[in-house]
Amino acid sequence: MAMETIIADANGIAASTSPSQVRVQLSTRYPDISLPENPGPILVNTNFRRYALSTLVNTLLQSERPIPFDFLINGTFLRTSLDEYLTANGISAETTLAIEFVRATIPPLYLASFEHDDWISSVDVISESSPAGKWAGSAGARRLGQERMLSGSYDGLLRIWSMSSEVLATSPSAGSGGHTSSIKTAKYISPSHVASAGLDRTIRLWKYSEDPDGFTASISPQVELYGHKASVDSLAVHQPSSRLLSASADHSLGLWLTKRSDAPAAPTSLLPSANSRSSKRRKLGPSTSTPQRGPLSLLRSHTAPVSDTIFAPNDHTVAYSTSWDHSLKTWDLPTSTCVDTRSTSHSLLSLTALPSLNLLAAGTSARHITLIDPRASATTISAMTLRGHTNAVVSLAADPDSNYGLVSGSHDGTCRVWDVRSSRSEKDGRVGESLYVVERESMKGKGRKIGGEGVKVFGVAWDKGVGIVSAGEDKRVQVNRGKGMVAEKSA
Repeated sequence: MAMETIIADANGIAASTSPSQVRVQLSTRYPDISLPENPGPILVNTNFRRYALSTLVNTLLQSERPIPFDFLINGTFLRTSLDEYLTANGISAETTLAIEFVRATIPPLYLASFEHDDWISSVDVISESSPAGKWAGSAGARRLGQERMLSGSYDGLLRIWSMSSEVLATSPSAGSGGHTSSIKTAKYISPSHVASAGLDRTIRLWKYSEDPDGFTASISPQVELYGHKASVDSLAVHQPSSRLLSASADHSLGLWLTKRSDAPAAPTSLLPSANSRSSKRRKLGPSTSTPQRGPLSLLRSHTAPVSDTIFAPNDHTVAYSTSWDHSLKTWDLPTSTCVDTRSTSHSLLSLTALPSLNLLAAGTSARHITLIDPRASATTISAMTLRGHTNAVVSLAADPDSNYGLVSGSHDGTCRVWDVRSSRSEKDGRVGESLYVVERESMKGKGRKIGGEGVKVFGVAWDKGVGIVSAGEDKRVQVNRGKGMVAEKSA
């Protein structure tokens, strides 16, 4: 049975009629905040903004403690008054607006910092909800409070940290089987295996062992992978298929096996032994003998350094890559073929996927993030642009709690939290605005550095349990957490 129209003002229910009003139909997808009864269309003043609508919903819910809400109209957050929204979208006030309400976002609060001796290029997390943790299943899962963080540094060392800021293990030095130059990227393969790569042109696979007491551990070299002829700047892992992707400054992608027994032999021309006699640069040979292997294939099509690469979220036989040549490429891995190229106006420096939206997010040298639909049916290259950073966007990670969220790390010294529904229309298309800016705690009270000098963010990861983990030029891993920073996944 249809409910009678209710008239509401900014203070709640049952207000006198206003000269400018509009009917709204409130709904939510989440049972825990759904209205006890359907009130039907509600007549509200068009000067209502988010706070007034939130007050109205709390009144209808009869909440003991007010719950802050956000409101979506046609899939976009309401960031103006209803009157401004109607005018901007050419909608008549006679229309009944369907408005969805969700819990409001929570700012990411600072938790802790982990100090290093040099710049930190890369971070990753192992937990029961991280990709590597899920692949391991219950046997190797890291429960709440037992998560571990991995950092790769310009000093050429990997470090694994406990949540209490203790270094549990450090990788060996160059003379004992470690990297001979700066590490640019590091990823968990599983709770007990790690991959890293960097300026020494190699990818190295490591075994991580931890004593039952959780206080002592070790990182030991397992395999060295050779094939690239320049710095290896990004890695992507798909443990179920034992595959690894690499992005290199030599303009190529590498496809590798993480199983030593199945991996091809390393190309002899690239091994240290091939040039150790003539090279003055490498006077110190490793004291350990680590097995050396080569790539399954090297994928060539880019015309400039490859900045980032990922496996397609739902198909490990497909990969995506971004490059300084301004392009995003799609690869068919079984045939080592580039099957699609999307050209943009700027160098693309970082990449992550928003699978539920069929979108890829690419960070650019032009300080923004471009959302690209990689499907062949897409009619435009850029579906949306996220603006707010003041320097290059070099690292991206999707929100594990939301279909719509992501975090970006930039050379401007900040991370920004985004929800792609927080956007507006401009003459050049949809433009998104960040929900929150995460500053470097090391600069607190010192003022912001121009261009992020001294505090550039180089890497960021987002874990459901740990939070946002970022690192960079200030030689610190920083952890920020805000549960449900972006509204929940679609029910």
